[in-house]
Amino acid sequence: MSPVHDKSDIEAVDNLHNAYSQIKSEIAKVIIGQDKVIEQLLIALLASGHCLLVGVPGLAKTLLISTLSRVLDLKFNRIQFTPDLMPSDITGTEIIEEDHTSGKREFRFVKGPVFANIILADEINRTPPKTQAALLQAMQEHEVTIAGETYKLTEPFFVLATQNPIEQEGTYPLPEAQLDRFMFNVFVDYPTLEEEREIVKTTTAVQSYQLDKILTPQDIIGFQELVRRVPVSDHLVDYAVRLVSATRPNEEGAADFIKSWVNWGAGPRASQYLILAAKTKAILEGRPTPGVEDVRFAAYPVMRHRIVTSFNAEADGVDTMEIIKRLLDAVKVDKS
Repeated sequence: MSPVHDKSDIEAVDNLHNAYSQIKSEIAKVIIGQDKVIEQLLIALLASGHCLLVGVPGLAKTLLISTLSRVLDLKFNRIQFTPDLMPSDITGTEIIEEDHTSGKREFRFVKGPVFANIILADEINRTPPKTQAALLQAMQEHEVTIAGETYKLTEPFFVLATQNPIEQEGTYPLPEAQLDRFMFNVFVDYPTLEEEREIVKTTTAVQSYQLDKILTPQDIIGFQELVRRVPVSDHLVDYAVRLVSATRPNEEGAADFIKSWVNWGAGPRASQYLILAAKTKAILEGRPTPGVEDVRFAAYPVMRHRIVTSFNAEADGVDTMEIIKRLLDAVKVDKS
């Protein structure tokens, strides 16, 4: 692939930067605040990744995602994950249908809700592992297999799964190997006092807003290809790899706090996602190539669900955010 320094690619970066401003303006008609969440969702979408959203109920996660799908002209489906949800409830099922002219019966595949561009897997940890796996295969392969027949999913394909961090009774937590499929772990936090006042004012009055479509599915696929063409310096790749490697307690030269607080560090997928996220953030902001700050920005959402803390960390009241913060201070950029 040609690098992003081509004239047409430079224009595409400018177009994406302008579109990003318009997307934020459109979403702001409906959603107040949550700028960081919106930025991370768009980065994951354009980097062909998926997101795990963690936040308490009532923070407008569903409304935000449905609004984003309208602004990007993408088909949106929400799947409420429950203990009795079956894999076929996600992927679809075959039904027997009779041909009225010939009288013959034959199987016909009825597509499930996974056949959309944006899937909201609401409370993914409320359903058993077998059903979780049905969605995770679709995320990895962008296809589903039913009765030996493989069906391609519509591109672009983007999964957002939500988890409630408080109520853990009757849940089936995602194993680390499945968590690793998600590019970002996005924290949806409470609004500020000023934002909450504005939310209450707007949602308790008559609401009327017209959302404009800023990008098309084809535009997004084009920008996803553009991200892959963005050039990255060797020292930035080296920094990302060293940052991820430093999370592993068995690695030579591992820091004492890593040996004490971490059972398992992040795998190579974290290094890939750090670079992809850095590339995407750069072009969203109108820059043709990423820098160190872009990798540092991506470190938290990329690594916080990939580091498995030890009992010592729990006893010391240390979470993955604190560990990543220390890593960012400890691992220096090699500019040689």
